[in-house]
Parts: sequence; C-alpha cells; structure tokens
Amino acid sequence: MEWEIVIGLEIHVQLSTQSKLFSGASTRFGAAPNTQACAVDLAMPGTLPVPNQEAFRFAAMFGLAMNAEIGRRSVFERKNYFYPDLPKGYQTTQLERPIVGPGVVEIHLEDGSSKKVRLHHAHLEEDAGKSLHEDFHGMSGIDLNRAGTPLIEIVSEPDMRSAAEAVAYLKKIHSIVTYLGISDGDMSQGSLRCDANVSVRLQGEEKLGTRTELKNINSFRFVERAIKVEAERQIDILEDGGHIVQETRLYDADKNETRSMRSKEVANDYRYFPCPDLLPVVLSEDYIEQLRNELPELPDAKAERFQSEYGISAYDADQLTQQRASADYFEAVCKTCHEPKLAANWIAGELAALLNRREISIQESPVSAQQLAGLIIRIKDNTISSKIAKQVFEAIANGEGSADEVIEKRGLKQVSDSGAIEQMVEAVIAASRAQVDNYRKADESKRPKMMGYFVGQIMKASKGQANPQMINKVLKEKLDALL
Repeated sequence: MEWEIVIGLEIHVQLSTQSKLFSGASTRFGAAPNTQACAVDLAMPGTLPVPNQEAFRFAAMFGLAMNAEIGRRSVFERKNYFYPDLPKGYQTTQLERPIVGPGVVEIHLEDGSSKKVRLHHAHLEEDAGKSLHEDFHGMSGIDLNRAGTPLIEIVSEPDMRSAAEAVAYLKKIHSIVTYLGISDGDMSQGSLRCDANVSVRLQGEEKLGTRTELKNINSFRFVERAIKVEAERQIDILEDGGHIVQETRLYDADKNETRSMRSKEVANDYRYFPCPDLLPVVLSEDYIEQLRNELPELPDAKAERFQSEYGISAYDADQLTQQRASADYFEAVCKTCHEPKLAANWIAGELAALLNRREISIQESPVSAQQLAGLIIRIKDNTISSKIAKQVFEAIANGEGSADEVIEKRGLKQVSDSGAIEQMVEAVIAASRAQVDNYRKADESKRPKMMGYFVGQIMKASKGQANPQMINKVLKEKLDALL
C-alpha cells in the first residue's frame, strides 16, 4: 500500500516586546524563577489586563509579511483549562476574530522545487508558565516568569506532504519573524516552538485520516525526525488492522519515538467565551498602511536582489537569505572583496562546516566578514592556492590573525615563479621514468588524466605552495616535448 503523509503546523512565536501582553512585567530571559510574574499575570483579584500595543504592531507586521488578511477588529476569548503552570485557570487568546487571517507562503525544497503553503490564521495569546522537572527530589517546580509573554500562534493548513516540506515551512516562518525583528526565534530558549499535526491516508484518498498532535518540538532536526517516526507508527498500526486515536503525543529524541501524553481536546472542551475584561482592538487603515511601508526587505525579495545584483544562483541566494545574519555577513564580505560567487561558496562550505562543528551561530563566527574577504582576495590574486586557503581559514578561526598575517607567519605564499616551478617539474619528470613512458605510449584522450600523478608529486615537493595553473602549463609543455 502507498501512503501519503498529511502535515499541518502550529508555530508558537514569542514576541520580542519588553513587557508582557497584558502587564508591565519584564519579558527578559534568564531571570531567577518567579521574579517576573506580577499580580496581573496571575489574575489576582482586583487586577485588570491592559493590552500591549507593541504586540499588536508585531502581529500585524507578521500578517503583512505573509500577504495575509489583517483583522481590523480582533477580539480576545478565554480558553479554560487547568494546568499547574497556568495559575489563572484560563489562557487569554483569540478564536473567532484573530488579528491575522488567511495568507500564503512559498517554500523552497532541496531538489530545487517550490511549493505554496496556506496560512489558516495567526492569533495573539499569552504564554503559560513553565514546569521544571529537574533537581527537585522527585517533585516538579513551576516558573511563572514566562506567564503572560505575548505569542503569536501561526496555524497552517494541512498542505505539507513530507517532513522535509514541514521543516522548510518552519524555517521560512523562522526567517520571516527574525527578519521582521519581532522575535529572536531562539528555539533552544523556547522563543519559537512547534506543534505538528500528523495523519496518513492511502494515496489518492481525499478524506483526511485521524491526526495526532506532536507537542512542543524545539529544533528543526527534531521536527523532521518526530514527523517521520510518527508517520511510520501510524502506518504500522493501520497496516496491522488497527486504528489511530486522536491524541497529543510527545517526541522523545533520545529514543527517537513518540509517546502518548493525553487525549486530544476539541474546542468545546476549553469552554471558550469572550474575555469580559478586554474590549475589541481596532486597527485603522492608516495604521496598517504605515506598518506596510515600514516593513524591511524580506527573505524572498532579498534572494531576488542577490541573484540580480550579485549574479549568484537561485539556490545560493535562497541559502544565504534564510537567516538575516547570514545575508548581512555575505553582503559585508562582498563589499570588501567583490567576489560574490567565491563568497557564497566559502560561506556555504568552510564557514558553515566550522559553525556546525563548534555548534555556534554565524553571529558568533570566529572568522569575521572582513577576515573572510581578505582571504578571498588572496585566493584571487594567486597569493595562495585554494588548498592552502583552507589552512589559512582554520588559522584565522583559531585566532592567529588576518589572512595576510597567517600567510606571512607560516610562509604559505604561493610559488608562482616560473623558473622555480620549471625546476620542480623537471625534477619530478626525471624521477618518474616509468610514468613518463606510460604517458608517451597512452592515447591522447587518456593523457590529461595521467598528468594527475605528476601534479600530485610536484605539489607534494612544493608542500602545496606551487601555483596549480602554472604547474599544469609547464608540465604539459615538458611532457609533450618528450613525445
């Protein structure tokens, strides 16, 4: 049987406001537990919520960036449920009239294809607190610092058909909110979290299967793994004649499996009703138009500009613009060295590998944009070869200084003196009589490949510092003269 996976994502994005959605308490990350939750956040008697204007501005900016409908009149409801980290007993959220309506986003996949994913809506709501399960001698602790922090919950339509598509969509949303500056998008700190609704159905069927919700996944890699393993679990059950239970499940990264958390609630279970303490929020046309004019250059527009302005491929442009920091880094390198293709290759290659090894972001890169540009300049003017450049790059990353300083200190300057290279070529030919005889006897079509042996010996003799182009030129002349 051929199965099709159907995926929809609910992405929770903490907004980078200085204070909470309905109170003046700080949203700063890292404070001691329970030091940033005030009486309003806990709904103590006699308190009233006051909406944070900045949160509405950020949410509307997101909607405009998604080409979505903006709710001119949005309303808050109370979503009632009990959980230890929700002392109010309800969450103030939006249901019937969210601030952002339907929209669409285009995602790009590794095979070069693209796909449009529909946005159902995005609504404003307050975050809950956090349950802590470590170092409490078998008990759990509650930290309410996060309670009341403004969120937008971004709900997609079930348009994704693979884990790869889901990750591409999640990355695109991450890219948009960080470009806008409305969230830092730090998944490790919970600034961006993802719930994945996953179901399977036979190929060709139109009716959706029973879905499960994978809750609070906090990395791109775990989203992909969780969806894959949950889809496999559901397929195994159905092929064995069983049925899927609608429920909320957790992903265990250590065991690479999902496990049941609770039965899946529906809207009626939450007893939604209009919040009696908050009036509808109305956004004027002038206000929305002002926000539209203030939007920064977004990833798709930046990628198009990179292709036209720098002459790089669509793939390179897409990779470079996924993060605003990497796009800024690329432009800073190009401003100094004026070699966009080389810059794109080094950022996607050596620099990306370095950052992955050290598990750091490009903002923390030990190789600055100016240092990488200096290295590229020395490659282009033939001061060093591409092979030696990798050694220089590692030295820069280890704090040994600029490319020029490393090259000078280590004596890595490329040998481009024709007389010196000619001597090395002649020495290798004289020491390789058998290989020379084979070269002379070989068909002309095979000789270019056979030259690799001689080039390797010459590079070894020069400790990698001989100019490869000059080696090939002189070597071919010398060998052809022996034919």
